[in-house]
Order: sequence, then C-alpha cells, then structure tokens
Amino acid sequence: MTSRAFTTIENEWITLADGTRLAARIWMPEGAEQDPVPAVLEFLPYRKRDGTSLRDESTYPVFAAAGIAGVRVDIRGSGESDGVIDGEYTPLELANARELIAWIAAQPWSNGSVGMMGISWGGFNCLQVAALKPPALKAVISIASTVDRYNDDIHYKNGTHLSAQLSWAATMLAYQSRSPDPAIVGDRWRDMWLERLENEPFFLEEWLRHQRRDAFWKHGSICEDFAGFPVPALVIAGWADGYRSTPLKAVEGLGDKAKALIGPWVHKYPHFAWPKPRMDFHAEAIAWWNHWLRGEENGAQDAPQVRAYMQDAARPALRRESDPGFWIAKDRWETPEMAAFHVAPHGALVSGPPVAGASHDRFLKSPLDTGIMAGEWFTLKPDAEMALDQRLDDAGSLVIETPPLTETQDFLGQPALELDVSTEAEIANLCARLVDIHPDGTATRVTFGVLNLAHRDGNAEPSAMPMGAKTRIRLVLDAMGYRFRAGHRIRLSLSTAYWPMVLPPPVDAGVTLDLASLGLFLPKLGEHRVIVLPEPENPDPLPKYTELAPAETARSVERDLTNGLTEYSIYEDTGLYEHPGTGLATRQVRDEVWSIAPDDPLSMTGTSIWTCDMQRPGWFVRTVSTATIACTATDWLIAANVRAFEGETLVFEKSFEETIARDFM
Repeated sequence: MTSRAFTTIENEWITLADGTRLAARIWMPEGAEQDPVPAVLEFLPYRKRDGTSLRDESTYPVFAAAGIAGVRVDIRGSGESDGVIDGEYTPLELANARELIAWIAAQPWSNGSVGMMGISWGGFNCLQVAALKPPALKAVISIASTVDRYNDDIHYKNGTHLSAQLSWAATMLAYQSRSPDPAIVGDRWRDMWLERLENEPFFLEEWLRHQRRDAFWKHGSICEDFAGFPVPALVIAGWADGYRSTPLKAVEGLGDKAKALIGPWVHKYPHFAWPKPRMDFHAEAIAWWNHWLRGEENGAQDAPQVRAYMQDAARPALRRESDPGFWIAKDRWETPEMAAFHVAPHGALVSGPPVAGASHDRFLKSPLDTGIMAGEWFTLKPDAEMALDQRLDDAGSLVIETPPLTETQDFLGQPALELDVSTEAEIANLCARLVDIHPDGTATRVTFGVLNLAHRDGNAEPSAMPMGAKTRIRLVLDAMGYRFRAGHRIRLSLSTAYWPMVLPPPVDAGVTLDLASLGLFLPKLGEHRVIVLPEPENPDPLPKYTELAPAETARSVERDLTNGLTEYSIYEDTGLYEHPGTGLATRQVRDEVWSIAPDDPLSMTGTSIWTCDMQRPGWFVRTVSTATIACTATDWLIAANVRAFEGETLVFEKSFEETIARDFM
C-alpha cells in the first residue's frame, strides 16, 4: 500500500447545536478535499493534549498514511473542550457523539463514511453510539469494553461490589479536575478550570444509588437489544483484563455482525500490550476500515468469527513479559460442548456425571483478606496488577482438584459452577477460581467468577437467601482460553471473600456447600484451526517524550499481627514527562490504601488519593483529589475532597460526603 502524506491539526473546534465547543485533534491525509476519505472518531474524556497523546500518536498517523482521517475529540469538560462532564456514557454524551459523526460526514474532505473506535471508555461508547444508528456510522472497533454495563464493568459483578468502583471514581474525579491547556484556550483557561472544579460530579454517589441492575445500567448496555444493533463490530479484549468475556458475548449476541479477537493482554491496545505476543492492530484495523468505510474487497468480512490466543500452561510472575500459547480460529462460534466435573466421594475433582448418594456438606468461611493475590480487576501493566501465584489465597479457600491429568485438555469459553449452598445470613458472597496447578506446585489463576447469593436469580430483583435452607445456585465464571497440560491438575478454589477486589457483605456468616451436588462445567475448545496472527513490525511503537522525573510503582500487603489488620497499598507515579511538540509536562500520582480486619467486614475502608500536575516554564497547576469509602451494617459511607493549586496558592477546595443505604450488598 502506498504511504500517503498527511498533516496534523493540533486543535479544531467543533461547535455543537447547544453552542458547546469540543476540541478535536485531526490527522488528515493529503489531498482529502480533492479525493475525500473515510474517517475514524474516538471520543474520550482522557485529554487528547496529554492523556492519550502517546497512543494516539502511535496509531492515527498510520491510519492517515493509509488514507483514513483520524478525529480524536475530548468529551465536554475534558481537555480543552467547553463545559462540564455530566457522568459516564450519559444520553448527552451519546447525543454529542452523534452530532460529531454528522459533522465529520458533512466535511468536504469526508467520503461520508465514519467509523468509531476506542479502548475502555471509547470501546464502550462506540458500541453505545452505534446502537443509536447514526446514518454515517458504518462500523466500529471496540477494545476492552462491555455489552452489559452492570455485570461486566468496573462497578459491580454479579451483585458483588468491586473496589475498582471507588478507584475509578477517584480517577475520574482527578482527571476531570485538571486544567485545559492555556496554549489552546488562551486566557479563559482559569475560568474554564474553575467551572469544572465547581461543578464536576463525584461519580461514585450516582453509581452507589444503583446497586441493582436497573434502568440506569440498562442504558448503554447493547445486550438489551442485540437484534437492533446495526453495524459490523470488531470486538477485542485480553485474558489479563477485566473485560475478557465481552468478545464472546458479542458474537453470541450479535452473530454475523461481530468478530471476536482475544489475546493474552492487559488493558492496552494490542500493538503495544503485555504479555506478548502482540498483534498487528494497525494492519487489522486498516483492512477493517477499508472494507466497511471504502467498500474495498480485502477479505475483512470473511475473517473467522472468533480468533483467540490459547494460553498454554502460563505461569505467574513478577512481570509477565510473554505468555506461552498459540492462536486458534473458529470460523463460526457455537455454544461449546461442556466437559463436566464433579466431586468424588474421596474428595477429588473428577470428570463425568455425579454419583448419587448422601450429601457431602462442607462449611466455608474464608478470612476476609483472602484475595490479596488476585491483582487488579482492571490491569494496565503485566506486574502485580495481574494475578500472582494463588497458593496464598488458596490457603483461605476450599480447594478441590483433579488428579494429574493423563492427557492435555483445551478449553475456550465461560465455565459454569452449579451446587447447593446454604447460609445463616441474608447475603453472602461466593468466589470460584479455576487454577492450573503445575507439577512443581505453582498455581496459575486461569479465570474466576463471583456471586452475591442475594443475586442468585438475577441482578434486577435481589432477594434474601432463605435462612439455612439449601438453595441451588449457578455461578458463571469469566471466559478463558487455556490449555491444561498432561501432568498438571485442575483446581477449583472456593472462597467467601475476594478482598480487596470485592468488598465484603455486611455480615460474615460463612456458607455450607453440598459438594455432592457440585457440577463444574468447562467449555471444550472444539473444532478449530491453529493460525498465525502477524505481530507488529515495530516492537516499540510509542513515541518518546522528555523525561523530567522517573516513573515509580509499588504494591504491597502489610499484616499487623498485633492488631489483626491487613492493609493493601498501591502507589503509581507516572513520572513527569514533557511532550516535545507542545512543551506541556504532566504527572499523575495514585496513592491508594485498602484495609480490613480479617474477621470484621465492617472494618473495611478504602482511600484513594490522586495528585495531578501540569506545567510549563512560568506556569504550574496541581489538583489533589481524595476519595474514601467505609461502611456500616446498613450503609455505605463515602466522601471526597478536591483541592486545586496555581503555583503554591490554593485557589479552590470542595468536599462531598454521603451516606447511601446498602441494597442487598
């Protein structure tokens, strides 16, 4: 393909119907006004000027050189865009995106066909906007996203409360508190900044007012109407990320409209993600856009419906540079045949149907700090953010495992667990982890699932567990693509806690499990082809900025054995880096601590502090944002504070404090 010259428009104002000006950065192929081109929109609150500039500059110049315009727009109240953000995936945000698509399609350089793309927030809203059927939007590429906002995002998971909800609320509070760049908006930067600081919401308050799957979460969940989804969608995720199940859910729901691609990656674009192997995302995306936005017959529409990386006896590590495995393709996704396992009378996990007989009850009450080796729900680096060796967490769990396997077994899809449980409380959490036990004892978490037993019959209308009565439950684990080798063992680890990833219920009564009733169902790989997925030619595709202060990361667990308290601490410093083209230097520091007494669920607390710096010679601004959560038996206690400094001077401060009733959680 001939490489085309292009220009970069550092800032283009796009005025919406209500007069709000949104800031766009555009990569424009040369000669587009004489020979109009398709365009790809990415619409985010993460700041085109600094927040996403690294990854934008790794991709959009490649698109532009291929004759595809890139339009990267900041959501209102973000970066240099006017106004104040009003929430996450709100009707206003999606309506603004529709306006942007119409604006792009009407430009003299546009051929009238628009794609939409993104990872995480942008992966979410491109699916949501497509569901609204803007006429010019012809296809999307959605990375690390969800089709169900309640069950497969950073807030709740099968009725359990993810600690990532506080972390993410703190992150957005910090991100939205940052100033626009005076080099773009001029002297009005201070007024814009103060408007944001005064009016930005604390997202956690709204999220906690919707603890069940109600209309708030159904909005933007395309699973509510898969049949009405109008355009082709390439849906991508990584096994190391929390959004690992979405690609398979998309093809199950959207059928021929969706293509799924799943690698071993954390929450990053596939051409620079870890663990390796990476994939040539640029070539994949350009072929996708050229077919759907240009009508080029290049075979993109004929790609297998599912391509997945099968991890092959992966091992936990302090840094997982690469995972062993192989790529497979399934030309058409069908519901997998399930391999059934049950618990034999002697206590081992064995394949085949259950053996009829008397119940085999086991009481389980895990220490509340079980879960410290789980890593993050939302992973950005292949270090301790990923799950580590599971033996520490298994010590607080009920573990059931197979004898050493006599033959290799391959699985792709979502496992399920069924069993009879009882508890003496209205609410209890149950976590199930599927673990690969290597011959040397190393324990690799392959996948996991959690369930608030009050949500056993669905997330819209939770109900108390019947006190002490055996109740049949079904717990669906996240998707996996994994080879268990001969000589390894498959372990099922069950716990009533998975902290700090999952916050505890208000009481810790434990559960009784009838192991004779247990059925574990693993999805067989089935018919497939082994394929080669090209890796990017450039092994280091991100541009280099000027380092003014180095990055630092630290993660630790401290157990106070005298006072019976466990603390889990996270420290992330991006370092101070200056963009060589704009002279803008930025830095963000996250300092987060979770604590719990292993025998007291009401002792749980979380505090997340973010410090965000922006500077140029003669100009320095800083915001410090703090968000906290604690609880009583009946309520969530949340608070937040934002302070803003110009130089050394405090120019703004505000605080939030709310008590919100727990709702079967």
